[in-house]
Amino acid sequence: MPQNSNYANLQTHIRQLKTPPLETWENQYPHRDYTIEITHLEFTAVCPKTGLPDFATLRVTYVPDKECVELKSLKEYLLFYRDVGIFHEHVVNKVLEDVVAACQPREVEVIGDFNVRGGIKTVVRASYQKNTD
Repeated sequence: MPQNSNYANLQTHIRQLKTPPLETWENQYPHRDYTIEITHLEFTAVCPKTGLPDFATLRVTYVPDKECVELKSLKEYLLFYRDVGIFHEHVVNKVLEDVVAACQPREVEVIGDFNVRGGIKTVVRASYQKNTD
C-alpha cells in the first residue's frame, strides 16, 4: 500500500529525538513486585500535520526492578513534548522506550488518552515486559 505523500518522512526522526534525561534512584525493595502508576493530566504535544496542540492524559504504570524513575525528571521530560510535532502513536511508544531504557522495569505500560480532535478520540497503549529467561 503506497504511503500518502503528505506524510512521507514526517516522523522518521522520532526514535532519535533528543529528550531531557530520565533520572532514576535505587529501589530499596527489588525483591518485591509492586506497581507505580504516574498520571500526567496535562500532557501536550503538537500535531505534526497542522501544528495545533494535542492534549492528553498520559499514564505510565510500571513494576520497578533495581531502579525507579525520578518524578521531577519525568515531569521535565514530558513537558519537553509541548513543542514537538508528534503523532499520538509515536509519543506513547517513545515514552515507553525511554522509560525502559532509563530504569529497566520488570514491566511497564504507557497509555495516552488523547482529547477529542475532529470528532475522533484516540487512546494508545504500548507495553513492555522484561524477558526473565
